[in-house]
Amino acid sequence: MAISADPMDIDMTEAAKKVESWGCPISQRDEMLLVFQWNGMETTLYPQGKVMFFPLKDKPLCIKYATEILESL
Repeated sequence: MAISADPMDIDMTEAAKKVESWGCPISQRDEMLLVFQWNGMETTLYPQGKVMFFPLKDKPLCIKYATEILESL
């Protein structure tokens, strides 16, 4: 899991629209999380700016991917 260094309050409805515009299928969404497929991984986004990738275990790559996603929201 990667966590934003800056405090965030992501609008999950807007984030879901953006994720859908990337062509990523969303499997779960509510005000507390958004679960979608991204780069062949199950990706979970939280409103505080936390991003979790499964089954990714490489911490630097996790941070890189999370930064890409958060910067594009």
